[in-house]
Amino acid sequence: MKLFFDFLPILLFFVAYKVYDIYIATAVIIVATVIQVAWHWFKHRKIENMHLITLVLVLVLGGLTLLLQDENFIKWKPTVVNWAFALAFLGSQFIGKKNLLQRMLDKQITVSSPKVWKNLNFAWIVFFIVIGIVNLFVAFNFDTNTWVNFKLFGMLGLTLVFVIGQSFYLTRYIVVDDDESNKDI
Repeated sequence: MKLFFDFLPILLFFVAYKVYDIYIATAVIIVATVIQVAWHWFKHRKIENMHLITLVLVLVLGGLTLLLQDENFIKWKPTVVNWAFALAFLGSQFIGKKNLLQRMLDKQITVSSPKVWKNLNFAWIVFFIVIGIVNLFVAFNFDTNTWVNFKLFGMLGLTLVFVIGQSFYLTRYIVVDDDESNKDI
């Protein structure tokens, strides 16, 4: 359900683009993102950093797209978001005892070495940088329709392939708690 909630503005953007145009789709993603963040605040009394970063970029780049009637601004949004995440993951390597990925997952997963978290965090940094570059390549070398399709299906597909690849890497280093493994017996 959370995954659907996180991708709902992108899905609505896609549908609005297919039915109308890039400018209506941009207005839709702005409204949907504002509602998404407001709903999350209302329900949890906090805003996740990912939602806040996305909201600010949608408001700024989407607003410029509508104000200047230039779709190039909204095409930059996925790249800027991904590069912001890359910077956050990179910065987390140097701030605190745990990197960002470890902070997000170590309550659910125990691994055999802290180096595993460092390697996974670095892989996410590279992924975010690459997916940002790929977005720019598609946005400025193909038509807008191709970019909109890539934004929904291509980026989601690449992310799923990356997560599956990371899962295969991670499974080699997961430490199984004996108490947890004996519950099934």
